[in-house]
Amino acid sequence: MSDPTRTARRTVLAAGAAALAGGTLAACGDEEKPKKEPGTTPTPQTPESPAASTAPTASAAPTASAATGTGKALLKTSAVPVGGGTVLKDAKLVVTQPTAGSFRCFTAVCTHQGCLVNKVENGTIDCPCHGSKYQVADGAVVHGPAARPLAEKKITVTPAGEIELA
Repeated sequence: MSDPTRTARRTVLAAGAAALAGGTLAACGDEEKPKKEPGTTPTPQTPESPAASTAPTASAAPTASAATGTGKALLKTSAVPVGGGTVLKDAKLVVTQPTAGSFRCFTAVCTHQGCLVNKVENGTIDCPCHGSKYQVADGAVVHGPAARPLAEKKITVTPAGEIELA
């Protein structure tokens, strides 16, 4: 014969285990979304249009647009290695030089979950959080989990060899 106290105890333990398992599965479900600052509106991140991605890049040779920069130098062209780049953590930007004299600038904020990329190595811009990698030439995703490219920022190169936001 079964003891009613023992049956009730089993029922309570089974219900508790089921609740714990349900809570654990719920915690594994959704990825955490980047936090929104109070009073701000999130900026949608969309891939660059084909027309925008074919725009000429800044070059070491001074151009007419070089005089229209912000006036605040991000860094010197000599600080950006050919085939690589430099991450500017405070500005949340990464400046690359895919080929000699051709400079590009992208946001340093990973499109996967908003982490900052931390290095440019072997022709890719790398995010330390989940391993996303982007091409130095155009910010396109080389390795996920990120699905969207890094947003490009317009830059100019001054006659003094300084890179500025346009």
